Amino acid sequence: MKRIVNLSFMAFLLGVTMFLVSCQEEEPLEESIDRELTLTMENEEVSLLKNMVANDGSYDNIIDGASCFDVNFPYKIKIGEKMITVNSYEDLKTVEEALDLLEDKEFVRQLIFPVTLTMADYTQLTIEDGDQLNSLAEQCLEGGTDDDLECVDIAYPLTLFTYNPNFQLTNTLEVNADVEFRRFIAGLSDEDLLSIEFPIQLHYADSTSISVNSNSELANAIEQGRGLCDEDDDIDHNDDDFSQADLEEVLLFCPWAVSRYTTSNSGATQYVESHHFTFLQDGKVLTQAAYGYEIEGEWAVKMIEGKVQLSIHFEEKSDYNGAWWVYEIIPGKIRLKNVGEENKLTLEKDCEYRPDTCSEEQITKGLSDCKWTILNEDNTFFEELALNFTTDGGLYVENANGTVVDEGSWSVTGNVVVISQLSKTLANYIGEWKVLDCGLDSYKLSRGEEIIVLHKNCEE
Repeated sequence: MKRIVNLSFMAFLLGVTMFLVSCQEEEPLEESIDRELTLTMENEEVSLLKNMVANDGSYDNIIDGASCFDVNFPYKIKIGEKMITVNSYEDLKTVEEALDLLEDKEFVRQLIFPVTLTMADYTQLTIEDGDQLNSLAEQCLEGGTDDDLECVDIAYPLTLFTYNPNFQLTNTLEVNADVEFRRFIAGLSDEDLLSIEFPIQLHYADSTSISVNSNSELANAIEQGRGLCDEDDDIDHNDDDFSQADLEEVLLFCPWAVSRYTTSNSGATQYVESHHFTFLQDGKVLTQAAYGYEIEGEWAVKMIEGKVQLSIHFEEKSDYNGAWWVYEIIPGKIRLKNVGEENKLTLEKDCEYRPDTCSEEQITKGLSDCKWTILNEDNTFFEELALNFTTDGGLYVENANGTVVDEGSWSVTGNVVVISQLSKTLANYIGEWKVLDCGLDSYKLSRGEEIIVLHKNCEE
């Protein structure tokens, strides 16, 4: 009955419109169309609908490096020495795990051709080699700038009506999937008129829904859905989907060890197994090295353009300060990428971790055990010098020949080493130095933004 009522109502509206057209034949056709109920192929709403129901090819970017098409199952891909048959979406996880194992290593990734692609408009295309695939991929707009709208979906079924330029009903169709809707629109001519049976429901990526009752409401609702999710329109295979709440929950669960830190400048990977973060409910974060005092900072998580971002800040200079995109959460591991710099950080869960901070007594005994070579944080210094901390509080600075070139005194209060009375070579180093890390063979000390590293240099 509802279908009959709606059709009758539409027929009535179109009849009125036809009457107006007959009375004003000199007026353009589009001025006589009720835009709230009827669409021409040039209307913005039609473009939005086409983009919303386009084929999303971003889910397999790990395979083809392109978001505007996907590779049809089944196919094979070789990762290093491992051949993987991909029969379903679930098999892409096997591909990702194989890539993770080879991270930071050189290897060959080879898709076995021929393969068949499904394009944005659901047409099929067979590709014979990698050159063809790369050529198509270069035509895709990546990074979220493509036309498809992935953060809002139609609640099917949906009933559509088409009319010819004389307002005669030419077709009535119920569609039940994006592919049906996109192919239906593709089959319309420029002269066809399209009408949708309202109300319809739209579902957003944030699990909310909206009911719309006209074309203008439909356009506004689709536009509101932009940016509600990460469309994954990039070629980073580690860019997994998760929420702000997901990250907050795992960070608070246990302490996290820094297991890997890769810098964009050198491309070098550092393994920092002894460094830990403990995230607290009140927005505080504690960082400790294996033999270091706790340093307190702040942390926060927020969503930006559909991506989860972790911000960390310590007053003391830290490689970890700044904003980090969180691109992968797997059991026991979190991977992050520094915003704007491409530095990468891997955290591993360490629920058994208990900080072993060194005491004033331990610092005093450690420094007085041997001589210590002084360096900047980058392992350079203006001169090869060694510091001799004596048990009676004397401090002697020696050059490479063992000659004393400066004398002063030292003491320890809590986790602070106080250096005083130097007047020559290291006079600028007088002051209070906080112990950041006091390991068996090296100490790291800070004075504001300045950091020095002491390396143990015991003589026979």
